[in-house]
Amino acid sequence: MARGFFFEVFRYPALPFSVADRMYAPSKPGIAIPGANGKPRRSDVAGDGIATSGLPVLSPPDAQVGGRLNGNGAVALVHDWLPVYGGAERVLEQMISVFPESSIYSLFDFLPADQRGFLQGKTVHTSFLQRLPFARSKYRCYLPLTPLAIEQFDLSGYDVVISSNYVVAKGVITAPDQLHISYVHSPIRYAWDLQHTYLRQQSVERGVRSLIVRLVLHYMRLFDATSASRVDAFVANSRHVSRRIWKAYRRPSKVIYPPVDTDAFQPYGDKEDYYVTVSRLVSYKRVDLIVEAFNRMPDKELIIIGDGPELVRIREAAGPNISVMGYQPFDVVRHYMQRARAFLFAAEEDFGIVAVEAQACGTPVIAYGRGGATETVIHGETGLHFSQQTPECLVAAVEAFENGRSIFRLDRIRAHAERFSIQRFRTEFDRYVNDQYHQFRRNL
Repeated sequence: MARGFFFEVFRYPALPFSVADRMYAPSKPGIAIPGANGKPRRSDVAGDGIATSGLPVLSPPDAQVGGRLNGNGAVALVHDWLPVYGGAERVLEQMISVFPESSIYSLFDFLPADQRGFLQGKTVHTSFLQRLPFARSKYRCYLPLTPLAIEQFDLSGYDVVISSNYVVAKGVITAPDQLHISYVHSPIRYAWDLQHTYLRQQSVERGVRSLIVRLVLHYMRLFDATSASRVDAFVANSRHVSRRIWKAYRRPSKVIYPPVDTDAFQPYGDKEDYYVTVSRLVSYKRVDLIVEAFNRMPDKELIIIGDGPELVRIREAAGPNISVMGYQPFDVVRHYMQRARAFLFAAEEDFGIVAVEAQACGTPVIAYGRGGATETVIHGETGLHFSQQTPECLVAAVEAFENGRSIFRLDRIRAHAERFSIQRFRTEFDRYVNDQYHQFRRNL
């Protein structure tokens, strides 16, 4: 049904996945955060204002609490939403580290209490969606309202607005003298190139429900394309996403890879005789493909770590050589990644943080050769690519890996992973934002 479709696309928006980000953990109750309560820099009105349309407008806090650039510019960070600490939130965490005095805006904030540490105690200024009936449990059904909600943030008190976008965050309204930089994790995949895949997966390809969903996605595409003109400079999280930005918006973008905590993943030494994959168990991750391939290789052991709606189906399909462990804490995940013969990655991702984390452990990666994996995994040096998402291709890739295993050197794999470190992201992002800001100011 249509509501089920919106549940799926809101819950699994195809973001960079990390084993450290709790995305595969069972859901936990969140903590509601009140709306903005600071003083606006250019207004005497405090807290939530009321627009003439009757919709709540969130006023910016005082400029003295805004993040600072090298030219004393106040910074606002706008993130789509905060239901869990996931891949996009890891990027937001490092943006906060680069601009520690910045203010944070998000459509809603239902982060569980044990996942809030990356916010560094900051108040999250939320939209009217936070206060709608059943928002905590049914927020996914409010997807059609997100374009309207994002436009209600009053960001007039800031010099620079940085949107962390994978749905509508870049649609915030800014003034001609404000610089808007958008870090795009991905254009709305389920409204663009993955629309037909999602319709198929949600069984809404025909009928009235299909028409309703298609109309909503058409509306989301129109907003996504139109709101691109509100951005002064785009940043993409990979060359793959940069191409998608050009395809959808006809705008160039600077590539700055997401931060990966390579220090948390260290090589262990000798590898053991098993393969591993770590993933949120949802359909587009294609863990079912990995299971089917290893069912055809009963002499090879596979360990699957992760939770999600596909868990029961994956367990039922797994043969005796496959262990489906479900959710596991970080230390257990790292243990298996460090000792695995190789890591398996069958999804077409925009980036794929988990593949880099595996390489930080010195573990080769066998990955589907499309999307971000073509940038994070060097074929023949840090892993292998397989060309089609079929069991036959994956089986052939595993056999090729077995035959040429000696060519993969732990130190080279680790060195490649370090190119995606947290410090590298902070340095690149800080430099880029400041360069753009000073150039923007000169042109005013």
